[in-house]
Amino acid sequence: MLGCDMAGMSGMMWFGWLGGLVILVGLIAFGVWGVRRFGQPGAGPTAGQILEERFARGEISAEEFAERRRILEGAR
Repeated sequence: MLGCDMAGMSGMMWFGWLGGLVILVGLIAFGVWGVRRFGQPGAGPTAGQILEERFARGEISAEEFAERRRILEGAR
């Protein structure tokens, strides 16, 4: 009779370990998904957009804007 109880207990221990492992893997997967989904910043403005903003604010002249735009377009 003692042998039957021990067999039942070892089966429950395996289920406990397996259940815990499944939960742990699930939490890690959820964390990785969350970091990938919400952790990465969106793409910022392009160099051309920054150049246009600086020209619109009056930080650079029309000649400087044209020269830098030519350089940027040649870099592509």
